[in-house]
Amino acid sequence: MSPLKIKKGSSKHSAYDLKDPNADYIESHTLACVVSNEAGVLARVIGLFSGRGYNIESLTVAEVDHEGHRSRITIVTTGTPAVITQIKAQLERMVPVYDVHDLTEEGASVERELALFKVAGTGSDRIEALRLAEIFRANVVDSTLESFVFEMTGHSEKIDAFADLMRPLGLVEQARTGVAALSRGAK
Repeated sequence: MSPLKIKKGSSKHSAYDLKDPNADYIESHTLACVVSNEAGVLARVIGLFSGRGYNIESLTVAEVDHEGHRSRITIVTTGTPAVITQIKAQLERMVPVYDVHDLTEEGASVERELALFKVAGTGSDRIEALRLAEIFRANVVDSTLESFVFEMTGHSEKIDAFADLMRPLGLVEQARTGVAALSRGAK
């Protein structure tokens, strides 16, 4: 009988938690924090990351409760399982933080990012840029005789792939919002 070939870490499709909290592999996690919408709160949350040398890959912040004066901070960060556990514990202890959810561990979630791309080109490069934009379902939001501005939403990997294809066609500039994420289901 051949041995099971189980990779480090668990899969979203596994019924078992195969992750070793003391492992040394790096994984990406999406954290959603509900915080007080006050001056300095974002700086304190970000200070927690920078003070301890943790990396932030994506950061999105917006007020979600006008009456309760609360904002939602969505952070995509990387680290070992022990580091991710430490980040969550430190965030939960902060006074202006009401709630912390690790969307990566809590189950299925929906993640999207918005990006704008300015592509300058003429002739066949211009036609190819339009063709690729149609394939990636990017919308043309501005057009001149020399350039296009495309708008696109999707997973970060899809946006990265589109940017890689646009570079040789004349990608001049890009702006990205960062990841916005919600857990799936009723709760």
